[in-house]
Amino acid sequence: MTLESIRHWVFDMDGTLTLAVHDFPAIKRALGIPQEHDILTHLAALPEDEAAAKHAWLLEHERELAVASRAAPGAVELVRALHGAGYRLGILTRNAHELALITLDAIGIGDCFLTEDVLGRGEADPKPSPDGLLRLAARWDVVPQKMLMVGDYRFDLDCARAAGARSALVNLPENPWPELTDWHARDCAELGRMAGVLV
Repeated sequence: MTLESIRHWVFDMDGTLTLAVHDFPAIKRALGIPQEHDILTHLAALPEDEAAAKHAWLLEHERELAVASRAAPGAVELVRALHGAGYRLGILTRNAHELALITLDAIGIGDCFLTEDVLGRGEADPKPSPDGLLRLAARWDVVPQKMLMVGDYRFDLDCARAAGARSALVNLPENPWPELTDWHARDCAELGRMAGVLV
């Protein structure tokens, strides 16, 4: 399977299509979460009332970030090129669905994704679970092996591997997880050139 032959692309959002702005240590401090814990996993283990209150705080904090989102280098050009060439495009994010839509509109590519192909933490088990990729594969009637997960963090790569999909790591100068990565590109523009959709 070559990169040029894959026509079903799924993107992580924060840090992949957008410049990373989440200050996770500060969020954990504000929510009283130990620094070594994963935020969503920690919240899922809390009593219902406490979890709901902390999720509400997180949603409002992330809403402010979503409205002010800025595109990562090459992201808009890549997504527009893929969309124009008829590729099937999805989003798989640990963010909330409604905020993912706000973010995509803020960076000018909301029209490139069907709403139902944007999966947040409420529509699928959060990455590194393969649940979201498998849901998109079923919706698109494609085997995961013919899908590409594009991300900037290990969770994206682990998700792809668990689903049986291919993976591309972007926006990191070096690849710290070569054993999990099918393709590594400096940014989305370079990935687009590797895929033959950008010059």
